[in-house]
Amino acid sequence: MNNKIAAILSLIPDKLYLSLRYRMYTGKKLNLKNPKRFNEKIQWLKLYNRKKEYVSMVDKVAVKEYVAKLIGEQYIIPTLGVWDKVEDIDFDSLPNQFVIKCNHNSGLGMYICRDKSKMNIEKVKKELKEGLEQNYYLCDREWPYKNVPRKIIAEEYIDEGTGEGLKDYKVFNFNGDPTIIQVDFDRFVDHKKNLYTTDWKLCDFSFNYPSHPEIKIAKPENLEEMLHVSKILAQNTPYMRTDFYSVKGKLYFGEITFFPASGYGKFIPDIYDEKFGNMITLPTKITE
Repeated sequence: MNNKIAAILSLIPDKLYLSLRYRMYTGKKLNLKNPKRFNEKIQWLKLYNRKKEYVSMVDKVAVKEYVAKLIGEQYIIPTLGVWDKVEDIDFDSLPNQFVIKCNHNSGLGMYICRDKSKMNIEKVKKELKEGLEQNYYLCDREWPYKNVPRKIIAEEYIDEGTGEGLKDYKVFNFNGDPTIIQVDFDRFVDHKKNLYTTDWKLCDFSFNYPSHPEIKIAKPENLEEMLHVSKILAQNTPYMRTDFYSVKGKLYFGEITFFPASGYGKFIPDIYDEKFGNMITLPTKITE
């Protein structure tokens, strides 16, 4: 998003902007007075559930301290460095394998280094600069990202050792209760997702990506631990997605998300947009 487009978008009030985007993505009118659907309630939460602590919870740097206090340091992926600007990074000091990304957005600027000898450092620097400049809030008015102090963070590289890449376990928590687990796999080859119940039964619906029932994903050995710590993290929230990795029997925290698919995700069949919506109890409006 260039500066001119960003300047224009910044003039559109959040409520109008989200109503337009919701219509564009879903083909439906956004009902904010009496939201019923999951995606509608996610838009409502963007506008009216604005607790200041959410800013730290979406900050990929600050969230580590927040999560460690609640569930323990053992779940935190070790940090290799944090920088305010690209020019401060000493790539020579980083190990052969690491992950580097911006702390305030999703995707833009992220680089997974599996072999530093093959890394195009100038290209990575350029993409990190673009990531730092991105106003992630303006894209879909996910308000907590607006006030995250922009930084770059490098973390230890973790891997299951199978050559297939990490599976990403994303727990959907409704009113503090873990209910559905989305498993992302083959993310950097042919991104796929399956949805499971908490007793590890494949769901008969899909969200934003087609389901792959022909691919059997084994129940993670630390599933109960994952659900337990997820419940701790999600307390006192109407909806929160808590992401984890399971590596050789050890559980690692990934990130916290309040607005999956930014509230435009496609359910198949569509009735699950309403069923998921029924599971969210909206709070009174909180704007800080």
